[in-house]
Amino acid sequence: CGFVGETFPYACKTVVRLYSAGVSAQLTNTRLRRNTSVGTPFWMAPEVIACEQQLDSTYDARCDVWSLGITAIELGDGDPPLSDLHPMRALFKIPRNPPPTLHQPELWSHDFNDFISRCLIKDFELRPNVLDLLQHVFIKQTVGREKILQKQLIELTDLNQQIGLIEKTRIKDQTAVVFSENTLDLLTACFFLFQNIVTEQLQSRYSRDQIYTYVGDILIAVNPFRKMEIYTPQHTKMYIGAKRTANPPHIFAVADIAYQSVVSYNTDQCVVISGESGAGKTESAHLLVQQLTVLGKANNRTLQEKILLVNSLVEAFGNACTAINDNSSRFGKYLEMKFTCGGTVVGAKICEYLLEKSRVIHQAVGERNFHIFYYVYAGLADRKKLAHYKLSDSKTPKYLCNEHIKLGPDIVSNAFYKEQFDAVEQCFKVIGFTLEELGSVYSTLAAILNSGDIEFSAVASEHQTDKSNITNMSALENVASLLRIRSDELQEALTSHCVVARGETIVRPNTVEKAVEVRDAMGKALYGRLFSWIVNRINVLLRPDSQLGEAEKGLNIGILDIFGFENFKKNSFEQLCINIANEQIQFYFNQHIFAWEQDEYLNEEVDARMIEYEDNRPLLDLFLQKPMGMLSLLDEESRFPQATDQTLVEKFEDNLKTKSFWRPKRVDLGFGIHHYAGKVIYNAAGFLSKNRETLPADIILLLRSSENELIRKLVTHPLTKTGKEATLLLSGFCGVFSPDPTNCGDAPYHPRETTNMKTQTVASYFRYSLMDLLSKMVAGQPHFVRCIKPNNDRQANKFDREKVLVQLRYTGVLETAKIRRQGYSHRILFANFIKRYYLLAFNAHEEPPVTPETCAAIMEKARLENWAMGKTKVFLKYYHVEHLNLMVQLTTQRIVLLQACVRGWLGARRYRRILKEREQSALVLQSVCRGFIARQKYKELVDEKNKAATKIQARYRGHKERKSFQRKR
Repeated sequence: CGFVGETFPYACKTVVRLYSAGVSAQLTNTRLRRNTSVGTPFWMAPEVIACEQQLDSTYDARCDVWSLGITAIELGDGDPPLSDLHPMRALFKIPRNPPPTLHQPELWSHDFNDFISRCLIKDFELRPNVLDLLQHVFIKQTVGREKILQKQLIELTDLNQQIGLIEKTRIKDQTAVVFSENTLDLLTACFFLFQNIVTEQLQSRYSRDQIYTYVGDILIAVNPFRKMEIYTPQHTKMYIGAKRTANPPHIFAVADIAYQSVVSYNTDQCVVISGESGAGKTESAHLLVQQLTVLGKANNRTLQEKILLVNSLVEAFGNACTAINDNSSRFGKYLEMKFTCGGTVVGAKICEYLLEKSRVIHQAVGERNFHIFYYVYAGLADRKKLAHYKLSDSKTPKYLCNEHIKLGPDIVSNAFYKEQFDAVEQCFKVIGFTLEELGSVYSTLAAILNSGDIEFSAVASEHQTDKSNITNMSALENVASLLRIRSDELQEALTSHCVVARGETIVRPNTVEKAVEVRDAMGKALYGRLFSWIVNRINVLLRPDSQLGEAEKGLNIGILDIFGFENFKKNSFEQLCINIANEQIQFYFNQHIFAWEQDEYLNEEVDARMIEYEDNRPLLDLFLQKPMGMLSLLDEESRFPQATDQTLVEKFEDNLKTKSFWRPKRVDLGFGIHHYAGKVIYNAAGFLSKNRETLPADIILLLRSSENELIRKLVTHPLTKTGKEATLLLSGFCGVFSPDPTNCGDAPYHPRETTNMKTQTVASYFRYSLMDLLSKMVAGQPHFVRCIKPNNDRQANKFDREKVLVQLRYTGVLETAKIRRQGYSHRILFANFIKRYYLLAFNAHEEPPVTPETCAAIMEKARLENWAMGKTKVFLKYYHVEHLNLMVQLTTQRIVLLQACVRGWLGARRYRRILKEREQSALVLQSVCRGFIARQKYKELVDEKNKAATKIQARYRGHKERKSFQRKR
């Protein structure tokens, strides 16, 4: 045993192998009686086999060197050569086959391959003995390191016992690594978790098109940047109800685990998909929805189609092309799939958060507006309807202008845009939009594009020089026509504003800058409210019909797809909000994985090692704390009319005294933040104007007078970001025309009644949205999918190790591996645990008491180790739950099989009884029938006899009469 330990110091398995002079065996439950290499065919040397067949053959101790080589291959590949054959077949193959090698020799060092080849020389006369092998370079590198290697081996053995799994192992040079071919469980099993090793293995799997990898119960998904043939119906079936280790890692397995948890524990689940922009989060969300709908076995077969269809619609309005992602989500989407207690999916609901409305009016260099503008433009051009919607086929709208955009080739003639327009229009029809509503949507989008072309000029006078005037009235008339409002009133609302002070109405002119702000605010507000209205209509479509009440009381699986961490050459207000949202998601991840889990260990008095992790709470306080957090300071500065972006940066510098904030040199409006994902330098230019985003009351009143019903709905009945009536979350929509933000009804206050109206800022919307999103996530048991972007060029088969390593660091994968190895990912109340698993240890008619002893009896019956018992909960590792669920499934299948057999036996007995009864009935029927026939025949015979007797009697009387007559004569 010591020899093997010194030769293979990193090979730690729960399957025991012994090696000494003449003995090399595998001790398992099925081969306990085969204690030597002579009795174990797979390890037999060719000369040993020949000796059994030929009496004159001999062999010496070098046969054990052959067995040692076979053992080395087994330690590398997990199984000895020919192990898939019958032992007798192996005996036939070993002398005839060439010497075996590792399954993938290129994965191993030259020294290890050479060591194996030296051991497996078929001619034992040429084969080295043990003393010769001790001089091999593979063995000599362990000299002087025995104690270190023994210590590492003990630690690895201890960790392997904690895991409680029997996994195949692999040796690679002097790296202390224990890998599983499918699950890569080394990430949770290995004590020495080196970052370069993790990256190397991810790269190796990526090169073999294995884009998914488990880290404990967390899935890492590396974006392949191409289509993969691993999402077929066959793969869908493969991952339904299967044990996780039975199949390669897959996003479908995450869906199955979440679904099984819903059915088993009757608790809500939440799948959090995170990663930087372009890592594949949106596609992962699509695949989860696809699999969950199949698992839910929807009664309405079109439900999955509808969910996927409206998903495309929402993304058309909420996604855009950025510098690093052609289909980047510019909003947060939380999709709740609703299930009955029996596990049937009956509906879904979409909640949208943090839409990047500023993109409507301005895009950074190399970026584009929301997809829908290009789709509609190309589609209307294809149908010759541009003129109807006041759009030009020769001039690009200002809101779509970009250094890379030329209207003719890039939009109007783009076949992809036209196809997407047809798909979007089909989505609208499936949802239930009327043709009139569809036209109103197009008119609203066209009005937004036309409004960007309205230009202003300063009007100078003797007494006042801050007036503005519209220089291109045709653009103004186009917007008014599309919005169905009067052009003169629109002009007045853009170039002036009314203030009510002490009962007197004062009309004040707008400067050119103010008029531009009002124009842009109108465009952003119209688009944001249109988006919320569409989401609300989608939710009406996906709402359960007949089972609405049951679904409301049922269970949910939430899927969060939100924009990832961004760091561009120039980062503005939008990137700040996006990265704060990602900080919040990372904080939630840390809290659930580390803080809450460890607090629960302490409360339940469960012995678990404390893990140190990078807590980003101080950074969140820097952003969200009141009154001195960054967003609060931004709101405060936004209230001052004379404030500038420069004064804002100075206020940040004066009040934010922390290591995470700094001012870079030679950058006037720049400031830096050290995020969890790295350092980012922001440019504060435009922060104040983007944060204010106030829609003037005059614009609201004017839009309410529109003859377009949709426009009136958007401003009269504002929607929250979750598609409900206005609540605290987005009370600012009410606040712009109501002094009481909580009093939003059908009869809102007149917007000109006061000069002290409370208005919301983008930062306040953002803060409330984060609160609402976090409350939804906390309500469910989380499952994490970490998406990794392998390169910045979006190229397939390209793996940038440094890029991946940085993402592994800031996503906390390594710390997660530690706590997942040492901690307990599932903590189940005694009552729920017994309700789910009592069948494993008790009879079906029994009602075991809700006690720790009952739970312990179930775990002992399942023969599981390394679990813990708290005061009120059972603490399990993720593989415990998989094993228990599989046992319940097998037990249920046996019960169903037994029931089927009993029903079959009862049916067969009933059938035999019926056959016997039928036979008896046939005999009775035959008897009755024969009796009837006999009686009929007897009656006929009697009748014939009577007739014959009557005839005889008649003739006799005639004869007698004739005789009598003759005598008388």
